[in-house]
Order: sequence, then C-alpha cells, then structure tokens
Amino acid sequence: MAADLSRAGTRQGTPAGTPTTGGEAPTAGHPTGGRVESSDPLRPGEPRLRWSSRAITIDDVEKELNRIWAPTPAEAEARPEGPSRGASARTSVMNLVVVAGEPETGERAAETIRRLTGRHPSRTLIVLQTDPDGPPWLDGRVQAHCMRPRPDATESCSELVYLTAGGETGRHLGALVTPLLVHDLPVTTWWPGEPPLGSDPAEELLAASDRLVVDGSTWRCDGLGRVRQLAALCGRYPRLSIRDFGFVRQSRWREAIATLFDLPDFAPYLGYVRRVSVTYGTRDETGAPETTNIVKPLYHVAWLASRLGMRVDAPLAPVATRGPAPRLRPGEKPPLHRGLAARLRDPRSGEVGVVIRPVASRAPAGTTLRVEILAERRGSELRADVTAEAENVHVHAWLDGVEALDRTFKAPRRGDIDLLAETLEGSGRDPVGQGAIRMAARLAGADDLPAPVAD
Repeated sequence: MAADLSRAGTRQGTPAGTPTTGGEAPTAGHPTGGRVESSDPLRPGEPRLRWSSRAITIDDVEKELNRIWAPTPAEAEARPEGPSRGASARTSVMNLVVVAGEPETGERAAETIRRLTGRHPSRTLIVLQTDPDGPPWLDGRVQAHCMRPRPDATESCSELVYLTAGGETGRHLGALVTPLLVHDLPVTTWWPGEPPLGSDPAEELLAASDRLVVDGSTWRCDGLGRVRQLAALCGRYPRLSIRDFGFVRQSRWREAIATLFDLPDFAPYLGYVRRVSVTYGTRDETGAPETTNIVKPLYHVAWLASRLGMRVDAPLAPVATRGPAPRLRPGEKPPLHRGLAARLRDPRSGEVGVVIRPVASRAPAGTTLRVEILAERRGSELRADVTAEAENVHVHAWLDGVEALDRTFKAPRRGDIDLLAETLEGSGRDPVGQGAIRMAARLAGADDLPAPVAD
C-alpha cells in the first residue's frame, strides 16, 4: 500500500492580452496585419511575437493561420525548389483551448502559454465570451510566437488565436472552436476560472476534448458543488482526462506522506488508519466552511481514502456543537466554526474519522496548514503530522507518544507555468487524480456518480 501512495506523486474590441495592431478595423474577407519584424536578435528561451493579424469571421481566422506559414514573394523567389515558411517552423504537438471568463484571466493564461512555447508548442485558442444578450459578433486576433531553445537551434513557433465572441456566437463554444483545431492532434481544454460544468456550451466543448484542466481551489464559496460536477464528468466522457491544479500542486504533500509510510517501522500502520484531520487557513471571522474554498484540504483526505480503498459511510457535515451557543458580549467576535466531519470505512481497520477545520491565518484562504494522521495497530499508536511552508515540507511522527521521526523535505511551490507543463506532459487518464476527484465528490455528498471508465 505504501507503494500505491508513492505513485501519487464587425465589432471592435481588444481581447485579453492582445497587442493593438492599429489601422482600420477589418471587414469580412479583409483581415488586417501580418508579419512582425524585429531587428533585435532572438534570445534563446525567450518567446518573440512574429505575426499579428486580425479577422472577424472564423473563415478569415483560418485564412490567417494558413497565411502565417505561407512563403513571402521574396522567399518563394529565393527558394523556388522547395517549401518555405513565413515564420520559421510550426511545431504544434497539441491543441490548447482556454476559456477565459474575464479579460484578466485571458491575459494571465496567455503569458503562461507563451512561456511554454519551446516546451509544449501548440495551436492555442483563447476564448472570451461576452455580451450574451447582444447581437452575434466575433473579434479574432491571430498571432505566432517563436522561440529558439538554443543559440544554434532554429526557431520553433506556435499559433495563438484570441477569440472574443458576443451574443449567439459566444454561446456555442464547440462551433466556435472546432473549425480552428488542428486535426489529428489532441485537444486540451483549460478552464482557469469558474467552469459552468453541466451547461450546454461546456458539454459541447468537452465532447471534443481529450483533457480538461481546471483549478478547483479558485472556485467560489466552498467549491464542493463544482467538485461533484467534476466527478460526474469522469463517467460521462470516457476519453476525457481531468487534471485539477488544486490537486496537482499538492504533490509535495503526497510525496512526504508516502515516504513516511515507506519506512519499515511505519509501513504496517498504513492499513490501520483511524483518523485523518486537515487544518486550513481562513480569513473569515466566523470560519464558516461555505465562506472559504476547501477543495485543497478536501483533496488530502480524498487522495488517502481512495488509495487505501476506503468508502464513505457519512459525508461531510458541520461538526456538532455541545450545549447552547455562547452568549456574546457587545463587540465580541463569535468563535470560529468547528469545521466539517465525515466518516469513512476501511475494509481492514473499520471506521475512520475525518475532520476538516479552519484556523485563522494570514495565508491565502483555503490553504492547507496541517495534515494529521492517526493509526492504531495491536495496541500501538502512530501519529503523523505534516506541514509545509515556502520551500519546505516538514514531517513529524510519534510512536506511542515518543518522537520517532523529524524530517524536512526541500520541495518548492510551483506556479502556473510548471503546473500547466506537468499537466500537458501527462498522457491518458490519471487514475490517482481521477480517484481522488471521485472520492472528494462522495465526501461532498455525491451519491449518484456514473460508474468509472476502465483505463
């Protein structure tokens, strides 16, 4: 079982993050813009804008994408015997669709993707839906970003298309995106904001996707409703691989816990876990769970429970208070909420208690502060305590009250660039992540999940 844990490891508007090209607004069949020349040498590892144009119909966007790679008259005359490209070599290995709920979200996503040009070249479509009740319109920006990985290497380039769609046009994501995809290349949909899972536009887009990337830790309120929706997708879309940044960024915690139970003295206790407690930070004075996203602390419990084959006996519910509520004096703050409790069932050791509780903290709301695991075997007790800060993860363990381990792991936090790169490098469905998502949904009260699809 310790080994199982170890495997976890005609409308004008400027879309988000798009430089203005100036000049006349395009009309149908007459896009504007083209090659972007620069006298400065391209530095290795630094992306450079090589093409920028604009169109207002999907057909014209397609024409612009083809025009990027067409040779200029000078190139055609210089190399009549062979093909030549307008912007070095296109090296797309995938389609990446980003659905940005806000312009600022599109800007951040675009910058992240540009930094990955040399590592994961793609045809990227950044879609911003706006003005849903207005007339149908589309504003498209077509770009090519190039990067030279080494001084002696040739440039490799990726296409970046910004689509701002209004009215009826923006309500049909599948029809908007599908004509612009490179056929025979996998499709990753990245929904960095609040994905309207279950809506017609989302279902339409996911039906054409191979991978869905979300960040559950950014969802509104406690995030549990979206977790239930996310888990339901696992059964509805057989080929869809789901990756949640909220889960992926916790890998340093999982590795620390798995390493603990890899030690011979502690490995036997893995099948006798009796209690799991997760503490998270809150900035709300009441600490009420519905005011703070708890997806990250929930994933800690869900991962451990799914890897150990547990089932949910009782989903999360507020911890019951004893006695009447305390009477507060004028100006006195109410005590923090006592958190949520659940009950799991381990096939070997029986009942497992779960507590997820808030603590007032300056850390971002919903940040995991501590994971505690209690295991009892043959009258002996193991208590493990895992915390993380900055570049370090700390693991402490006590056997029958005597300190048995005090270890610190160097494990830096990762930003969106590294998280997206790791996510794109994965292939197929991730059984560890999918299992954690489904278990998290059951802990959150889902009892009608579709059967999982066999890998």
